[in-house]
Amino acid sequence: MRTVNHSTTEPLPGGLLERFFKVSQNNTGARTEVLAGVTTFVTLAYILFVYPNILKDAGMPASATFAATCVASAFATLIMGLYANYPIAVAPGMGLGAYFTYTVCAGMGLPWQTALGAVFISGVVFFLLTVTRVREWIVDGVPPVLRSAIGVGIGLFIAFIGLRNAGIVVKSEATLVTLGNMRDPGVLVAVAGLAVTSLLTARRVKGAFLIGILLTTVGAVASGVAPAPQGIGSLILLANPLHALQPVAFQLDIAGALKAGLISVLFSFTFVDMFDNIGTLIGVSRRAGLLDERGHLPRIGKALFADSLGTIFASFTGTSTVTSYIESAAGVSEGGRTGLTAVVVALLFLAAVIFAPLVALIPAQATAPVLIIVGLLMMGEVVNIRFDDFTEALPAFFTIIMMPLTYSIAQGLAFGFMSYTVVKLITGRHRENNAVTYTLTVLFILHFALG
Repeated sequence: MRTVNHSTTEPLPGGLLERFFKVSQNNTGARTEVLAGVTTFVTLAYILFVYPNILKDAGMPASATFAATCVASAFATLIMGLYANYPIAVAPGMGLGAYFTYTVCAGMGLPWQTALGAVFISGVVFFLLTVTRVREWIVDGVPPVLRSAIGVGIGLFIAFIGLRNAGIVVKSEATLVTLGNMRDPGVLVAVAGLAVTSLLTARRVKGAFLIGILLTTVGAVASGVAPAPQGIGSLILLANPLHALQPVAFQLDIAGALKAGLISVLFSFTFVDMFDNIGTLIGVSRRAGLLDERGHLPRIGKALFADSLGTIFASFTGTSTVTSYIESAAGVSEGGRTGLTAVVVALLFLAAVIFAPLVALIPAQATAPVLIIVGLLMMGEVVNIRFDDFTEALPAFFTIIMMPLTYSIAQGLAFGFMSYTVVKLITGRHRENNAVTYTLTVLFILHFALG
């Protein structure tokens, strides 16, 4: 007769958790999965403060976008956990948020409501590409060198934004950009925050980014760079937390986005999100041992479905495109192997809504160090680029350099694909091109030709 150890919280085979998440089949248990979920959330929680500061530059109220980020992340992560059964957190993407704010809104002069309309349409496009498997076909057809270069370019772009927000880099009429006033109190606070956050990151402290943001905010308040909180009401929202969503929820302008003809915008949202998602899904799943014998990710269609549905939902709540987050690897390192980990993260995202007023106290100097370090970490992919092969180095260089210099991820993608296709053709290596590179190159040429 089988005995049961009632001193453990691990689920019994055949129980609800077992049927839903197959925890024993994945050699894990409830206690481990919950701990992994908490670890992932703590590691990822910095996005709740960084992201509203990015969208604030698009004219969106920070407290509302904080709440929107919480709710959209909770929804998308819950779908990832319940439907795809993966221990992966989903939240608005940093590079996609920068594109939303600095290219679509600031660069094109479009209101954020129209940009949200474009996010909705891109979510529908994601969905159609996912169910038809075209999304996987596109990803498979993109040359590895451009996959790496895209991540590096976005990293430089994000780091540049961080340096600008810190006041370390400022605009100049003579040289376009120059060094800021290093004696300015705001700059000094940002530099101190960068030093503290770098130390915590180097020592692999869990939640290093979140701790760094909070410590830098304390320093900013103490030095007079940021205002001090005025009572508990400025820190947490106790009555009807979702009330904070109202300024941005259901404000998307789909008709405006269609009228503006944002083809290049939709393309960029779609393309960047594809590589953010695929790269993260494969990277985290490899660490968790979830890939099959061919190195493929089972149920990848379900994971991409969670992303596309999450993006559509995000546009209604008032935030931009969602994507899988590499910080999920922290939970995997703690033993997370199933969607139960993601469900825990989703619940914590939802609970965090009550802190919406707190984001108004977080100055740009507190989030700038995180942007700089995230940019640094994203540049790690540069080691996979073969700079000894000119036909690989040239398109990688254009992809990387054009993103920060044009303040546009889309332009970096355009120059990267066009230069790759052309240099392979003129050097007699046309067999390295494929239907995807030719198609995208033609589309980008038409984009520039037609304005």
